[in-house]
Amino acid sequence: MSIKRRQVREKVLQALYAYELSKEPIELILETIVGSLKKEEGVFDLAKRLILKTIEVTPELDGLIKGRVANWEFNRLAVIDRIILRMGICELLYFEDIPPKVSINEAIEIARRYSTDKSDKFVNGVLDSILVDLKKSGRLKKSGRGLLDIAAKKKSEP
Repeated sequence: MSIKRRQVREKVLQALYAYELSKEPIELILETIVGSLKKEEGVFDLAKRLILKTIEVTPELDGLIKGRVANWEFNRLAVIDRIILRMGICELLYFEDIPPKVSINEAIEIARRYSTDKSDKFVNGVLDSILVDLKKSGRLKKSGRGLLDIAAKKKSEP
């Protein structure tokens, strides 16, 4: 995959931002913003899955975010930050083959590039806190290269 996953995530952010602001049909937004990714096999599909899953489970994602930003009014969060958090949490919950550390690091880098000066630290804090809770509750289900080794080590530790 020569298109980097960060580029895919940036396109996903753009598509979700367009959807959030315009409420245009998602099919139109997919074709307009993400359609250029069709050139490489699997890349468009990854972007489309992340976009559609994030939209599908937005109420759940927003509930998790609201639990972490009790001192803020949810609607006062920067739109970009809200979308980046939704994407990151969606990856944590529903993309078993992406390691949590990768999802969080990518979200931080995208926040650093596209949002406010303090957004990277904010996104990091919220996602780290949510990750801890997902692990404690057993909702974090990850598999794949590198992840299975970690799980096996933890099981073998006393």
